[in-house]
Amino acid sequence: MRDRKKHFRRRLGDGLQIALVGALTGAFVGVIVTLYGVLASMAEDFSRGYYAWFRENPAFVSLLFAALFLGSVVVGGIVRALPYIRGSGIPQTEGAMRGLMRFSWYRALTGMFAASLLCIVLGLSAGAEGPSILIGGSTGAGVSETLRRNALIRRYQVAGGACAGLAVAFNAPLTGMAFAFEEGLKRFTPEVFVCSFSSVAVAVLVRNALYAAFGLPVGAYFSTFSFAQADMLAPMFYVWVLFAAVLVSLVGAAFYFALFFARRLFKKVTFWKGLGKFVIPFLLAGAAGLVSADVMGGGHAFISSLGSGAQGVEGVFSSPLWATLLIVVLLRLLVTVVNMGAGVPCGAFIPMLAVGAGLGALMSLLMQTMGMDAAYADALTVICMAVFFTTVVRAPITGVLMTLELTWNFMFLLPALIGVAAGYLIGDVLRVRPVYDRLLDEMLEEGGAERVGRFAARYLVSAHSACAGRTLRDVLFPADVRITRVERGGAAFIPDGNTQLMAGDVLTAEGELLTGSDAPAVLERILGAPLPE
Repeated sequence: MRDRKKHFRRRLGDGLQIALVGALTGAFVGVIVTLYGVLASMAEDFSRGYYAWFRENPAFVSLLFAALFLGSVVVGGIVRALPYIRGSGIPQTEGAMRGLMRFSWYRALTGMFAASLLCIVLGLSAGAEGPSILIGGSTGAGVSETLRRNALIRRYQVAGGACAGLAVAFNAPLTGMAFAFEEGLKRFTPEVFVCSFSSVAVAVLVRNALYAAFGLPVGAYFSTFSFAQADMLAPMFYVWVLFAAVLVSLVGAAFYFALFFARRLFKKVTFWKGLGKFVIPFLLAGAAGLVSADVMGGGHAFISSLGSGAQGVEGVFSSPLWATLLIVVLLRLLVTVVNMGAGVPCGAFIPMLAVGAGLGALMSLLMQTMGMDAAYADALTVICMAVFFTTVVRAPITGVLMTLELTWNFMFLLPALIGVAAGYLIGDVLRVRPVYDRLLDEMLEEGGAERVGRFAARYLVSAHSACAGRTLRDVLFPADVRITRVERGGAAFIPDGNTQLMAGDVLTAEGELLTGSDAPAVLERILGAPLPE
């Protein structure tokens, strides 16, 4: 009984520690990411303004491309000095969550903050959501290191900070938490829930308080979409959803394979010691931005313009609506593939949503020619946005929750689930791996991370071990490490997720370790010191 009380008090103390440190992380993330988001919005408005001036004064376009060239050199130099800020920042944040990657938190935070803002100012198809995840994760790591927490707590705080960063960027707390479980750690444990919940709750409260203080609107991210006139129970609408989901998911798979083809091509670009590869996406962004303002920035304005409550999409070369949408979607696909392929430090999260929404608007126009009621157009656009995201990222729960929170409406929940399921299945059939997982694997290989061989050790679980009294599935073990054997009372067996670990158990942990992995330190924190061989 005394051991049970000690174990309960220790578990309660650990939970409170995680919750309090998570809340502290959320407070810092709320301030930093809110400031970053406001500056990113201002930078996007500024870039749209001066691009409009260049369209009206084509004689000075050469100055724009000169600025883009210089900007590519500056950003390339920053990335060369800080290679862990390449791309959207999401893969490396996930690597830090899983203990596969470590980087200087303050350099990652400041480097991504500055470089991604510069990309937005220069008119690239760049969102603030991906960098917000890296900035949030870096903030969590900074809080953990400042308070001198151990390697396990650091992983919790990186996860809490990352999901808080996404929640603040989208004003979508459930989406942020789902991202941590489904995409970041791919695990659900009580500690991860406590940490992510406390971080997200405090961060979103701080964000909304700051927005109110700045006089900024606090509401649905995309408020131009209306679903009141659509009958979401009509059987024929589900036929339209399935048909559109199949087409959109095929485009999503094509985008995925084009992305990694582009990455292979950019690896061959070596002039200027690799800095030259940044010139291509910057100059391409300039050309695309001169064609249409809807290709610039993250895509918030473009997505909002697709709703029935908006004034509509700005025409391109006086083209009809379908042609304008097709041009914008194709250009966005191209520039997003090139940005991600080259590793430009800019977010791809919202640009992918913008591509999906544009495809959804095209599907709506097509379906209306086939007899679909125009009242379903907004719902189909939003559903296709979730389908494209799910096909590429392979995170269906996050995709569905995101569309609900971005519109503050759940009327289309069932058709959204059906569309997302179809997209997920087609992605699986076409062997589309989660894009951020594959990007992380490539980053680890490029960074010199190698498999250093098999890891195997035996641990004696004591009453003070963090895992004592818990089921195996509720313990956040390091990535690529598994408990393969449990010895208890003279008997041995192979455990499963429901196996409850008890004091006195001898556990055999096996796996493959990467160079620089903190898995041994994390295992000692969870299980205790390893037994001598």
